[in-house]
This record gives sequence, structure tokens and C-alpha cells, in this order.
Amino acid sequence: MPLFHAQDDSRHDWWRGATIYQIYPRSFMDANGDGIGDLPGITSRLEHVASLGVDAIWLSPFFTSPMDDFGYDVADYRDVDPMFGTLDDFRALVDRAHELGLRVIIDQVLSHSSDRHVWFQESRRDRTNPKADWYVWADSEPDGNPPNNWMAAFSGRAWTFDARRRQYYLHNFLPSQPDLNFHHPEVQQSQLDNLRFWLELGVDGFRFDVVNYYFHDRALTDNPPMPLDQRRPGNPQSYQCQRHNIEQPENLAFLERVRALLDEYPGSTTVGEIGGNDPLPTMAAYTAGESRLHMAYTFDLLDSTGEARELHGVLARFAELGDDTWPCWALSNHDVQRSASSWGQERALLALTVLCSLRGSLCLYQGEELGLPEAELAYEDLQAPFGINLWPEVKGRDGCRTPMVWEESANGGFCDEGASPWLPVDARHRPLAVEHQEQAPDSLLNRVRQLLRRRADSDLLRQGDQQLIAPEALPEEVFGMIRTLGDRRLLCLAHLGHGDTPSDISLDELATGFGAVSVLDLPGMPSPHRRGNALRLWPGTAAWLACP
Repeated sequence: MPLFHAQDDSRHDWWRGATIYQIYPRSFMDANGDGIGDLPGITSRLEHVASLGVDAIWLSPFFTSPMDDFGYDVADYRDVDPMFGTLDDFRALVDRAHELGLRVIIDQVLSHSSDRHVWFQESRRDRTNPKADWYVWADSEPDGNPPNNWMAAFSGRAWTFDARRRQYYLHNFLPSQPDLNFHHPEVQQSQLDNLRFWLELGVDGFRFDVVNYYFHDRALTDNPPMPLDQRRPGNPQSYQCQRHNIEQPENLAFLERVRALLDEYPGSTTVGEIGGNDPLPTMAAYTAGESRLHMAYTFDLLDSTGEARELHGVLARFAELGDDTWPCWALSNHDVQRSASSWGQERALLALTVLCSLRGSLCLYQGEELGLPEAELAYEDLQAPFGINLWPEVKGRDGCRTPMVWEESANGGFCDEGASPWLPVDARHRPLAVEHQEQAPDSLLNRVRQLLRRRADSDLLRQGDQQLIAPEALPEEVFGMIRTLGDRRLLCLAHLGHGDTPSDISLDELATGFGAVSVLDLPGMPSPHRRGNALRLWPGTAAWLACP
């Protein structure tokens, strides 16, 4: 039975506490045998997604693009790239998702376009055409050098010289991804119009790529250097504090315009990706109140290795920034190492249990429910520019983008056996295929289903407040919090250590004023040993305790 109908969207705040399943279209399912995933392929596998008990899907870019950055270089904001299908295929996908009770969120890459976009083709023609100022152009220094010291994410200067205009243009990413000039009111309105186009087609919201990159400092002030101990080897952009090329104050007013548009479509939502040097304050500011983004997430947990003090530090700092903000937490996505590798494959269920304990909404990345580790690829197999440009110090993003495994066949059921998938299927992934795990009641897939349904059925976990337990009140390597809703309490504990030495936890100290506690069964987790009002928790396990 569907959770909702597209015409009966009465729960407008469905996104609050929701679980969103991210689909990377190139790698989910290939329906036409060319080795590249597509929209009909996604539609054919939506029942699997719905079976997880998630609330929505998020589709990474499928728009017309030369694919220099695999769709994050958009050449047409209102059409589907032929490799993925057609607009009719997209409409069919939305209809099927809605039938299954899944809402549809799509990526939007507003800060920059492809250099093949007609806007840029016109803008670069000369300095007087109607779109001359739609992108960020600047004269060179007297000696011919770029206008300032800003660096691009994929290595090198963030400026490329154009011989026709005899000026440099800004690109925070690849040279083929010129930055739009959001100081120009027509640029803002055109992107808002593009959002409306997809809302009219029935999408339920947007995930905004690099949402803090829309505006730049008009004066083009140099960025100051980053302290040596905060730089990331192999990434020259991390050598600078990104103070002037991103996160300008004008961004807040534009986000309010975006929210006003979404408010015309009740039940629609937004989630913003926030990168940069210090993203948590920006995440809080961008989701504060009722007039900006509904949700936002940063790389703070995406880069996590599952250490108790690290996890507490991220959540405690975010909590200090404002109670009215709403986070969207994720441990994996298409840009970072898979959580089964960063946390450890044997702790894949533990990682998702911790994620389900948190206040906020959640993002689950395709294959995370299977425990897929990061794929090992040879240099010649790489496709994404980030890894190609920075190899071998940085292996790039292809290891988390390999095809989804549906069967234990050579191509994992992703495409016909006669086809060559765009990235090779890791041999270690095939035994973890959906087909195999479906048949095993105690598989990670089936445990994740139980876990996500437990969270979906709990208004306390979806909507409740969160109080972190101070690290000094817990044994080392144990992370904990108390979730509250009205007079109900849930004590969530996780032993994030390794080895086989358990930790003893005094519940008298943690649950003061709550009365007796009862241990709730967690899917796939051994019950902690209870002796009186003390709890013995083993490394790699978690416990939820109800406090009446």
C-alpha cells in the first residue's frame, strides 16, 4: 500500500526524520545493454528501494551533459541526456515511484554549467552580448596572470583564459564548468524558472550541489592560506581558506527565494550539500528558521571513520549552532569512500544503527544496504577527473561509483553479460548481491530493512530531540545519546571500539530520573548483557533502551 498519493500529499513535513535513498543513475541498472545505467533501469528496480522502507529517492544528475564531470556539468537544465533516456522515461519513473510510496528528489547543479551550455556559448562571444555578464569574467593582472589566487577543486587555478573575450572566467571545478554569476538578477531568475520546470513535472524536492558556492566576492579578494596542519595532501584547494570564492552573505537571500518557490508546492523539500573549510556553521545558518533550506548536510560524517570522540565532536558542535536547524546525515555518497570501508565492513550494520539513532533526516547510498566496500580499481579503469588528476595520492571517486550488484554474475546483473559496464564490477561485491542476500533471513540487507522500518515506525526517532552524553560519562570508545519526545526517552549506545573486550556502563548515571530501562531488540545485534542496572556492551554492537 503506498505511503501517499501524488494528489494527496497531506504530510507536508514528511522530510523531517525521513530516510532518503541516493541513486547514482550511471551505476544503478542498465536497461538497454550499453553498460551505462539509465532511467528505465532505475524504474525497473524501484520495488527493491521501496522494500527498504525508505521515504524518498534522490537521483544524481541525469541532465543533458558532455559528461566531463559525469553530469555535474549541465548543458541543458530541462532535458534528459540521451544516455539516460527521455523526459517521458523520467515521467514514468516519477509515476512508478509515487505508486510505491516513494517521493522523488533530483540533483540540481546551479552554481556552474557546462561550457557547452548555450548561455556560456553566448557569454564568451564578446563583452557586450545579452549574456556577457551571466558568468564570472575578469581581466588579467598586468603581467597576464589570473585575477587572483583562487584554486579549483580538481587541481590548478580556478581561472581559465578565453582568447575571444581576452579575459579569464572563473571555475571552482573543471575548466569546462564555468561558474555562473549569481550577482546578476537574470541568472537567479533563470535558475528559479528551471526549478519550477521540474516541480511542474512532479518532483518532490531538490538536492542542491555545492549550495554554498553560488556567490563570489565581487572584489575578487585573494583567499588567505590555510594553516599547514589543516591542509589535505594532494589537494591544492585545501591550501587556502575559502573565504572569498564561496559562502558570501548574498547566498542567504537567494536561498530564501528558493524556499518561497518551494512553498508554492506543498510537500516539496530541499537538501543542500555544503563543502568548504568550516561547513557546520554554514549548515546551521542555511537551515535556520522557516525561510531557507529544509535540510543540509556536510562532509563531516561522510569523512568519518566511526570513532566515538570524533562522532561526538561533530554532533556536539552542530548542536551548539542552533536548535531550530535540521540536519540530513549521511555516511556514504557518490563522492567519498563507502562507509563499509571507512568504518570497517564488519561494522556496516553498526554504522547504519548509529545513523538511525541520530536526530535529523538520513541519506542512504545505493549498495550501503548490502555492505558494499569501496571497489579497488586500476588507474586505467578510472573515469572521474578528480582521481585521474590527483592519482595516486588521491584515488578519486570511482571506487564508490561502481555498478550496483543484483546477481552473482560477472556483471552483477547490472547489465547484460555481453555488455561492458562503464566501471568494472568488483569481484568482492558479487557475493553480496541483492539476489543472494534476499535468500538469507539474517543477511545485512534484511537486517537493514528491519532497522529502517524500526526507525520509520518511531516518531521519537524521527521527530524527537537529542541530548548527547558527554564522553567522560561513558567508557572510552562508547558513543551515546538520549532521544526524547514528550515524556518518552530512548537511550542509544554504540560501542565503536575494536577487539573483544566489553565495556561496562552504569545505567544509574546515564538514565537519572528516567526510572527503569528496558533493552529493545536491534536487528542483527546481540543483546547486551544486563546485570542489575549495569549494561555490558561488546565492541561493534549497539543498544537501544527505552526509558519510561
